[in-house]
Amino acid sequence: MLEIAERLLTAAREGEPVAVVTVTEVLGSAPRDIGTSMALAGGHVLGSISGGCVEAAAVEACERVLDTGLAEVSRFGFGDDEALAVGLACGGELDVVVHIPDSACVRAELEEAARGRAAGIATVVGGPPALLGRSIAWGAGRGLAGEIADRELRDAGLEPARVRAAIDAQVATGVSKGVDLECDGTPLRLFVESALPAPRLLLFGAVEFAAALAAAGRALGYRVTVCDARPAFTTPERFPDAHEVVPEWPHLYLAGTPTDDRTVVCVLTHDDRFDLPLLREALSRPLAYIGALGSRRTAERRRSALLDLGLPEEAVARLHSPMGLDLGAATPAETAVSVLAEVLAVRTGGTGIALRETEGPIHRARTEAGAGL
Repeated sequence: MLEIAERLLTAAREGEPVAVVTVTEVLGSAPRDIGTSMALAGGHVLGSISGGCVEAAAVEACERVLDTGLAEVSRFGFGDDEALAVGLACGGELDVVVHIPDSACVRAELEEAARGRAAGIATVVGGPPALLGRSIAWGAGRGLAGEIADRELRDAGLEPARVRAAIDAQVATGVSKGVDLECDGTPLRLFVESALPAPRLLLFGAVEFAAALAAAGRALGYRVTVCDARPAFTTPERFPDAHEVVPEWPHLYLAGTPTDDRTVVCVLTHDDRFDLPLLREALSRPLAYIGALGSRRTAERRRSALLDLGLPEEAVARLHSPMGLDLGAATPAETAVSVLAEVLAVRTGGTGIALRETEGPIHRARTEAGAGL
């Protein structure tokens, strides 16, 4: 639900009846990730769960749920009786939950997600029948809320504190995933949707490559910052796709700005005055990716200089330089594709090899460490 939060809120404000279908598990190969949602609102389809393969069946499920008011869990795809009519073209199967989100607390969580803030919603997809399809809003520490009261959980043999702790732990990972609990013999399966603020892409060096990377990175969902110590070059007009443009010494900016293990740092200058103190700071942090543009000769000189500064070998080994995959890139736009392709491969554990040269599922299951933007 969180990925289509704005559209759901618009439908709710217009008073339209809404049913949502969310992918809770992917078996085999499928074109969309776990947590992908679509909705039927006032007769209109919002979003997509398969790129067109099972949408008709999903709409029928939404219509049934709107008619009966009862949530459903279903499987779409090959191996299912419905596969003859609506099977996934790629051969996979999707487990989904179809329900009517109808509480002020869930809407509040959707509003948080629409604003780009941390949000989480847990929906019951297995366990006590009376709870099926009902949701619990994470509430960013505001306590258990939503369509299920603590009393109802206790009546079903479930301990609210354990349920809350499980939801908190999963939301904190930023990964949407099924969570199984058992309280005194009562099983409960939740599908926990998690949306964290956009990861950061920090581009150091007000050059043409930064402009291309800013445009491509923004399209991939990053919050983009361009930083350079030269005010004359570091202007918003030169980088219209960046969310912020900062004229400051790069290492000082990085030292004072928040980062996390999803943050990507790209060093695009070739000046040791900027690069070395910046990389020294970057390599001391648990970032997702640290790359530096330059030739092999520049990369080797930079590596030696970092070791001479006393950085341990294992820290310097985290630096991707020359950065990017071997795509034959030449222009700034092509280089941006090369660099962000490597960032994606590092994040997901991809090989960067042509798919026709590989075997197994095309769409990998994303791990907790590698999931997200």
